[in-house]
Amino acid sequence: MKGKVVVITGATSGIGEIAAQRLASLGARMVLVARDAERGQKTLARLAKSGNGAAHSIYYGDLSRIAETKRVAAQIAAAEPRIDVLINNAGALFGARKVTPENLEETFATNHMAYFVLTLGLRDSLFAASPARVISTASSAHKGYTLDFDDLQAAKGYSAIGAYGRSKLCNILFTRELARRWIDKGVTANCLHPGFVATRFGDGSGGFLSRLVRVGKTFAISPEKGAATIVHLASSPDVAAANGEYFYQCRRATPTAAARDEAAAKRLWTESAKIAGIG
Repeated sequence: MKGKVVVITGATSGIGEIAAQRLASLGARMVLVARDAERGQKTLARLAKSGNGAAHSIYYGDLSRIAETKRVAAQIAAAEPRIDVLINNAGALFGARKVTPENLEETFATNHMAYFVLTLGLRDSLFAASPARVISTASSAHKGYTLDFDDLQAAKGYSAIGAYGRSKLCNILFTRELARRWIDKGVTANCLHPGFVATRFGDGSGGFLSRLVRVGKTFAISPEKGAATIVHLASSPDVAAANGEYFYQCRRATPTAAARDEAAAKRLWTESAKIAGIG
């Protein structure tokens, strides 16, 4: 990874922070996208101690907002003409249905649209670095769900777990369609299930759900184990040719039939582009 540029979201805590530290220790120059300035500066300071001498950087924005994600993507693209790896890792779980100022359900906006908008906003820099990699943190939580394209914003009925599961299904479908569309661009796209990890994730979801998540974390794996597959997909030559795949514990795994639905993947791309105003 020496000399490689890696952009990562959700890197100020949990598996994202561990992955950023490991990749920096392998020689990568890290470009972080964060929301919280205090945690961001602390993470940047820890990366500076990695000893690789790279000028790591950080950009701030609320990735649940399309306009903010576009702004951050434009800033990074202007500063980084070549990006070797993009890691879409930021995600959230919301106990109650919330709608963003752009009228999107917040889980869908944060966990799917941010991946879509940031990736397309950085496409020229990824193409320029060919071979490059796009890695997205999905989850086995996608199991049992399908997409209702007439209600992507969960206006007809909301459950926190359902909205989260469908957003993770979106991550896998997005990965597969991105791999198909960029197959001749020298950029691969893969996603992963990190496992149920003991991190800050879900702590702010509110009410009973937060308490349930905290109890569940007693049985969770460490952030170090959870980050291993991200690091593997970002750095290992063994997966250089992997494209459109879903990984768990650094091995190829098979997502559900709904996550392998090519028609759904194409339609999700079309709907996402329409929502984001991206041609």
